[in-house]
Amino acid sequence: MARRHDPERRQRIIDAAIRVVGRSGIAGLSHRSVAAEADVPLGSTTYHFKTLDELMVAALRQTNEGFAKVVASRGGLADPGSDLAAELAALIGEWLAGERTGVELEYELYLAALRRPALRPVAAEWCEGVAEQLSCRTDPVTARALVALVDGICLQVLLTGRPYDEGYAREVLGRMIVAGRSPAT
Repeated sequence: MARRHDPERRQRIIDAAIRVVGRSGIAGLSHRSVAAEADVPLGSTTYHFKTLDELMVAALRQTNEGFAKVVASRGGLADPGSDLAAELAALIGEWLAGERTGVELEYELYLAALRRPALRPVAAEWCEGVAEQLSCRTDPVTARALVALVDGICLQVLLTGRPYDEGYAREVLGRMIVAGRSPAT
């Protein structure tokens, strides 16, 4: 039997893992469930990803790209003449207004790093990447604090089911930005 050339198989496996986690959570993720979702032999998943942690790292990296695209599309974050708090608040709104399953999935994978050390560097990459982008507009400490605040606002919206309040986000982000500019006492 001739071996079938399938250069997209690895990507299909990652996409399938994302769909499995989106539908069934981390608990539903297995090589078997992903193989079935991707319509590939079980051996293909273990060939490309020896462990579930390796597969989850690839899935988290890919989901992080979704947020990075939203950030990149908002040129105002780098524009020194724009209102940084308003830009960040609008960015959160745009991200949360997207496919809800994708946002939930990203946070589920992100929070899985609490129990799976292999995911921690990828979660840290996300935080560091966003903080680095914000550092062009504020100091590094304030940038990291803004990332933490954005995370907190998003988690509250996701966990409480309340609608996103862009005005509230703009207000609290603005306060943090102003506090970052104030001289230390």
